[in-house]
Amino acid sequence: MLLSATPPPGPRPAQEGRLYEEAARHRGLTPPRTHPLASITWLGPAASNPALAYRVGGDRAHLAESRRWIEAAVRLPHWGKAHMPDHDLDAGWLLHHLSLAYRWIGDDLPDGVRALLRYKLLLQGRRMYEFAVASEGGWWSSSYWQNHNWICYAGLATAGYVLGKEEWTERAKDNLGTVLDLMPEDGSHAEGVVYWRYGVPFLAIQLDLLQEAEGIDWWDRGGFLSRTFRYRLHQTAPGFARNVDHGDCHDRRSGHSAGLYYRLAAQYGIPEAQWMGDLASGELLWKEASESGVRPGILPEAYLEYLWYDPSVPAARPTGTRAFFPDLGLLAARTGWDDDATLVSFKASPGGGHKAWETSAKHRAERGWETLNQGHHHPDSGSFVLVSQGEFLAVDEGYSNRKRAAHHNLLLVDGRGYADEDRYHVYQDIPFERQARQRDVLLDDDCGWAHATAEIAAMYDPELGVRRLDRTLVFTPSGRLVLLDLAEADTEREWTFLLQTDRPTEPQPDGTRLIRSGTAVARVGQFAPHDASVTSDVAEVEANPTSSTPELRLTRTLHTLRSTTARTASGLFLTTITPGASGPGEHAACLEGHGVAFDGETVLLSPVARRIRTADVVADAAAVLLGDGDSAPYVVAATRLRLNGRVLLDVAEPYTGKVG
Repeated sequence: MLLSATPPPGPRPAQEGRLYEEAARHRGLTPPRTHPLASITWLGPAASNPALAYRVGGDRAHLAESRRWIEAAVRLPHWGKAHMPDHDLDAGWLLHHLSLAYRWIGDDLPDGVRALLRYKLLLQGRRMYEFAVASEGGWWSSSYWQNHNWICYAGLATAGYVLGKEEWTERAKDNLGTVLDLMPEDGSHAEGVVYWRYGVPFLAIQLDLLQEAEGIDWWDRGGFLSRTFRYRLHQTAPGFARNVDHGDCHDRRSGHSAGLYYRLAAQYGIPEAQWMGDLASGELLWKEASESGVRPGILPEAYLEYLWYDPSVPAARPTGTRAFFPDLGLLAARTGWDDDATLVSFKASPGGGHKAWETSAKHRAERGWETLNQGHHHPDSGSFVLVSQGEFLAVDEGYSNRKRAAHHNLLLVDGRGYADEDRYHVYQDIPFERQARQRDVLLDDDCGWAHATAEIAAMYDPELGVRRLDRTLVFTPSGRLVLLDLAEADTEREWTFLLQTDRPTEPQPDGTRLIRSGTAVARVGQFAPHDASVTSDVAEVEANPTSSTPELRLTRTLHTLRSTTARTASGLFLTTITPGASGPGEHAACLEGHGVAFDGETVLLSPVARRIRTADVVADAAAVLLGDGDSAPYVVAATRLRLNGRVLLDVAEPYTGKVG
């Protein structure tokens, strides 16, 4: 598709209109005569989109426009200035886009311009190739789970196929095969949604090139590409415009890639991806373009939307409301997809996810290579994001250069977060054993319940003597949130529960706190401990999201609610967050275990002892979840359940799911 500029058959009026509009968008700008200090990635699509528009429609105004930006790019002695000139993202982007422009319109350029463009592509490709060889085992050349690797090798591959440089294409192909084999089969991405939309399209680009140039179909290799739309879908906030911002996320409106949605829809027959592509390139396009902090952003993808859109794929609005991605330990659950629906996203895993963590440790031991670049990963295992009524209520920090657990919805021990944090590469050089994980996962679209327990004790400094720090999160069918935090240490410690919001929480007469964001509200109730010290403070989180633009700064203000215990060797927090006007629930009387009762929903928990005893319930289980009326109960890791005197479950092996 890309090399021949040949899309799937069928009409594409909307995509053609987008292409022509993007091809003309820069006509009022004067190309730079010298290299600006900021990134020049945008120069590439400024040339390739009008090149394709000319190829499609024959309007020579598009040819002239493409030539303007080609000439601007080729007269710059280096591609990239402030950071790694010729060897990083600027060069990767320009190699890809200008190589396509050369392929599409080279024969229509004046001889001198065509020769200069070819020379520049050969020069920049050689520089990129030589750097990749020389830096193997260090930076992006072998950072298999990182967007720099994907973008730079895609640029090298595009230039190699266009110019006939087999040495370049073979190296890029070998790297691509390794990446596909090592990416998580569940489709998740530890760098977060914003870097998913920035980097993953280049994996699809290289797969497209490989299939067209060499007849090699690797689309199903490893399983990541076939499942990654599901990951992106379930990190979409209700209403579809915004995204959950785990990992480094510049903002909450930088998550869509219509071109990639279309390619995944066409390759794997995913109606929801086709629907999301139509939405992102239509109704949501200009809102994202204006509010996104990522550049070049969504607009320059017009060439991909045109070439990757397959009109034969039906479009269907998403319906599924639950998903779990085991590699990243990511649970996502929602009450629906409409603007007012409620969503929670809860994660816990080793740095980069299980597969990357384990494989990179082998690379380090066997080759002496550092292959897991963790600059965009956060100390956020056990943290969650809550969205409801069209607003973010429990929030994440977004982008950060000095990453800290204190900027997430987590727990502190004696006021301290994760070991070796407060830096950019937060997981670099830490012991292999320092891993978080999720256990006891329940999710079911039919029942509406979601449950998981994050084990995060290993993430704290060993000198704190934390033996256990388990967070159990339950999402009820109506969208209420129940959190049970169980902590144990060798000696007495202060345990602090943190809740991050965009505005200060407001104390209420009944002892609860009100979260308010726009017109959305939620009530925070804490049933244990009874003697906690509750305070609020403000944190300013600052980041430079790209070293190629040193002067760029992003800031986010976090309002932090802190609930701190007296010094104790065993800490316990039982917390509810109830969106909307409903109350915080009532503490359920338990002889053993811990529980909260709402109107029509009861949550009973015992994630460690697995013994729950109330007046009506006798269970050997991590959780018993009860709905209204005649609805069947759900259990987690249960071997026995007696409800109202009737034995409903009695099995030898722990069972999770619906009973009866």
